[in-house]
Amino acid sequence: MAGRKLRSVLLQFSGCRFYAANVSRMFSSKSNYPTPKEEVIFSGIQPTGIPHIGNYLGAIKHWVAMQEKPATIYYSIVDMHSVTIPKDKSVLQNHILDMTACLLACGIDPKRSVLFQQSDVLEHSALSWLLGCQVPLNQLRKLPQWKEKTENLKHGGYLGVFSYPVLQTADILLYKTTHVPAGEDQAVHLELTNMVASLFNNFYGVFFPKVSLFSDRASARIRNLRDPTVKMSKSKGGKHTRIELTDTDDQIVNSVKKALTDFTSEVTYDPVNRPGVANLIEIHSGFTGLSTDEICQNSKQLDTGEYKLVVADAVIGAIRPIRDEYLRLRSDEGHLKDILRLGHEKAQETASRNWNEIRQLVGMTL
Repeated sequence: MAGRKLRSVLLQFSGCRFYAANVSRMFSSKSNYPTPKEEVIFSGIQPTGIPHIGNYLGAIKHWVAMQEKPATIYYSIVDMHSVTIPKDKSVLQNHILDMTACLLACGIDPKRSVLFQQSDVLEHSALSWLLGCQVPLNQLRKLPQWKEKTENLKHGGYLGVFSYPVLQTADILLYKTTHVPAGEDQAVHLELTNMVASLFNNFYGVFFPKVSLFSDRASARIRNLRDPTVKMSKSKGGKHTRIELTDTDDQIVNSVKKALTDFTSEVTYDPVNRPGVANLIEIHSGFTGLSTDEICQNSKQLDTGEYKLVVADAVIGAIRPIRDEYLRLRSDEGHLKDILRLGHEKAQETASRNWNEIRQLVGMTL
């Protein structure tokens, strides 16, 4: 359905029969994804400082677990995406190193996955431009991220935010990725990725495999501690709205104590009617592996105030070793830069090879 709509949009812009014929060629109905030779996993995270527990439970924890898979894995610190909001040079540099240290402290192993800085591999930008030439503006305007980021802006928004999904698509396709670990909220972006891959494959030749979503439905999006109607984020609310991976034990206890609940003392899991308590149960579950039913059963004798201390203890037990390892790693910037340099070399080898093949298919190589 989406493909038919996009084809219609493209044909509206066709100024000649040649262009219209090429659009029809792009949208050939035949299967045009190659059978991948291996499983390739790609995911990225913006360097926005220290990750919070929503980042950890929703993404990083699963990144670590995926290293057990027999796959080639690329984890990128996507610094080009982060500059859609300009920041001071030293702030960005520190954030990149902070994120590198945090990922390593959480268990990302450079021997089992490729950890690298996005901007070190220039082919990301080059492929983004090439793929962007195939994506109609109307298609990007429909994406939820564009609407969310620009709804309150009088000037209509910035090009970087508008074209963000195209760069995201290039990030994924550059490595001929087969699987992306992400939440269900990213499904619409993955649809765009596969649509663009299909357009390219139909027009230039079969190259990009179809990308599948790895989504752990048991890992719900962790909510803001002070406003459980929205997800945990650095951009909304003050310090006690979230727990960061380097928070001290006392800071964690204080943030959990201040978490919004309700006037019912019983501990029950009801995300619709009791979102604050449900959020604490989700956090507890994420750090202990207990189901929501097990948690409620174990907490029958507790009121929500007492239960908050149980949650705090679970978070502290999981975060303390991460925090300690982060502090050790962060004290040696040379080591962190070496890790990123090694990752760059590995990512660059694949990116260069694939980009050269893409240039040949497009006709850029003479």
